[in-house]
Amino acid sequence: MSIEHTDEIAQQATQPADAAGTIATAETGTPATAPTVEPPIAEYTTPGNIDVADDETLYSLLTERIERTGNATTIAARKTGPGAWANITTGEFHRMVLAAAKGFIAFGIGKGDAVTLFSATRYEWGVLDFALAAIGAVNVPIYDTDSASQAERIINDSTVKLAIADNRERFDRLDSIKDHCPSLTRILMMDGNALGALEGMGVVVSDEELDARIAATHADDLATIVYTSGSTGAPKGVELTHRNFLSIVRAGYECLPEMICDNHPRLLLFLPLAHCFARYIQYCSIGSDDGVVGYLPDTKSLLPDLRSFRPTYLLGVPRVFEKVYNAASRKAGTGWRGRMFAAAAEAAREWSRVEQAGGRHGAKATAERATFESLVYRTVRGALGPNIRYVACGGAPLSPDLAHFFAGIGLPMIQGYGMTETAAPFTVTRVGDNKIGTVGQPAPGSSVRIAADGEVQVRGANVFRGYHGLPEKTAETFTADGWLRTGDLGSLDEDGRLTITGRKKDIIITAGGKNVSPIPLEEEIVKCPIVEHAVVVGDGRPFIGALVTLDPEGLAAWLPTVGADAGMSAAAAAALPAVHEEIQRYVDRANATVSRAESVRKFVVLDAQFTQKNGCLTPSLKVVRPAVNRVFSGVIDRDIYAGKR
Repeated sequence: MSIEHTDEIAQQATQPADAAGTIATAETGTPATAPTVEPPIAEYTTPGNIDVADDETLYSLLTERIERTGNATTIAARKTGPGAWANITTGEFHRMVLAAAKGFIAFGIGKGDAVTLFSATRYEWGVLDFALAAIGAVNVPIYDTDSASQAERIINDSTVKLAIADNRERFDRLDSIKDHCPSLTRILMMDGNALGALEGMGVVVSDEELDARIAATHADDLATIVYTSGSTGAPKGVELTHRNFLSIVRAGYECLPEMICDNHPRLLLFLPLAHCFARYIQYCSIGSDDGVVGYLPDTKSLLPDLRSFRPTYLLGVPRVFEKVYNAASRKAGTGWRGRMFAAAAEAAREWSRVEQAGGRHGAKATAERATFESLVYRTVRGALGPNIRYVACGGAPLSPDLAHFFAGIGLPMIQGYGMTETAAPFTVTRVGDNKIGTVGQPAPGSSVRIAADGEVQVRGANVFRGYHGLPEKTAETFTADGWLRTGDLGSLDEDGRLTITGRKKDIIITAGGKNVSPIPLEEEIVKCPIVEHAVVVGDGRPFIGALVTLDPEGLAAWLPTVGADAGMSAAAAAALPAVHEEIQRYVDRANATVSRAESVRKFVVLDAQFTQKNGCLTPSLKVVRPAVNRVFSGVIDRDIYAGKR
């Protein structure tokens, strides 16, 4: 590794990294060669490069796999009822993709035309996505939970010509706005045999015409417009090219081969494909040599589906893994089994911490681990399927304690960081370098730096080309020297691993002028098993406060332990002194990590939830902080600050 100081930073963008990567640190002062660019605190470039040829597209992932490995199982589609799967070979999947592509051409979908998929996660989504990619059309996905008005805005902003819904309910949602969408000419429904309809229409399209359309599509063509979930403002259409996705997919094969490529990997996918995180890993699986992806439209029967599909790895947001942990804790109960689970959980976390520190395990810890493995750890792992080897988490901050728990029970928690603007991941921890608390290093050939104000800025082949129809917003998002401003705050360690510490816009400045990062406080409070969400408030106020919502499942299991009815509503439970006392214990733990001026002085337990309907949650379940402050402004004024500023 080489250390480079201020006078060399201006050359950093054009200099290749050495074999160990390059990290640069900046001292006070501005390079004479770049007077308009404030020097970064630190910068890291991962060695290597990811090649994407100009004539390659997302469709190439499928055709290249067929060339390498022939006609093997690629897809598993859930049949009616839990635990039942239909295998689809690479050849059959390819045949459906080509048939749908011909159908789109017959319908009049030209290169660059927009088509919306309004659907839950299912294999037809994958077929249609690859078909659109093959002919150079633009996939504009809509979250299956979006309202009719949200769908209308997206369709009109991107001038969608054709929309495909999965079921009658979402079809009707689209039909209700069709008259307000001038560009939308037709709506199809997957449950109404949309694939069959496209295949029937496509019989008039020759193979030669299809081949010409495929050949006319290139790596730098627009592949998709993905509308951000809007946690910090109105959704914007992120334009991503084929090259953006291909570069980060191939980086995945280099950075995480053990998870994505090796030993017959199987992925059970239940995250929404409208989100780049899920879409990225779909491409990774289909483009690998023998990966199999199972599409799960909902999680109502998740446990039997996990047992029957037998995934080797899973992707989830932090809340998924928090629920797995809390469910295991609740199942253990409060008696001797509960005490054993608590001891086993702490032993797992300590085992992981020792491993991270490069230490050696003592005889007592080794003996305890053998006992806990047979009584606790094997059962927790088994809940995620009998063949599970890895779990990957992204989309929001993950508690280090939770990551240590999963690592300690023998299930490495791979963490990554990215955004829609980077086609999902930008940095990721590696299996052999999974330092908990960090989100890893960039892909080969990509760079990350920390600006003078602490902002994380990135540059690489997977960075988007701009916001649809918003050139001024696009310009604001990039620095003068071409780096993407993420809006997140972070730091780099000596090996270029990134740690995210908060968001620039989330920083709270109290009336006394104290800058407070709310995320670390919130992470501690939500460790409480009866808490669903915690949002710290206090901007311009005399002290820091918090809004807390209750987790119905955790609450139902906890209430009997204090002599209350398990069926009590969250609204009624919010008034119980015992509930406040339990949450206060975790608030105290959070406060112990900060100064008095940064501590939570008062919290309110809400009798309502943060939901997508009230605008407080995005479709990917991120909390929309401005919306929470707006929706619950009366509660904040009345119950925390009593109207005083």
